[in-house]
Amino acid sequence: MPKRKLDPLPSAAFQILLSLADEDLHGYGIMRQVAEQSCGRMRLGPGTLYSSIQSLLEEKLIEEVDLREDAKLGQERRRYYRLTSAGRKLARSEAARLADLLRVARVKRIFRGDHV
Repeated sequence: MPKRKLDPLPSAAFQILLSLADEDLHGYGIMRQVAEQSCGRMRLGPGTLYSSIQSLLEEKLIEEVDLREDAKLGQERRRYYRLTSAGRKLARSEAARLADLLRVARVKRIFRGDHV
């Protein structure tokens, strides 16, 4: 079986998948959502964002939805993206993998504080 381009899944790609779990978003909306859901610890620049989006599109983990006019921008159109069922499945799998790592880290007493 050929190696997938996104194996292992980069954290930026995982954050994008998570940002699209609840709603379709355009690029800038994804950037804002990632910053919010990571409490500002991850801020995607345009290069990382759009190269990650391109990889996710190629792997059919997200899809572009019909272009919509944005009322705030007048006639300008933005590209909106949606999580596919394959993308949701991969995000679920990645979350489970990270949860397993966190369990090991807790057993080994790697962390201190409220975040564990």
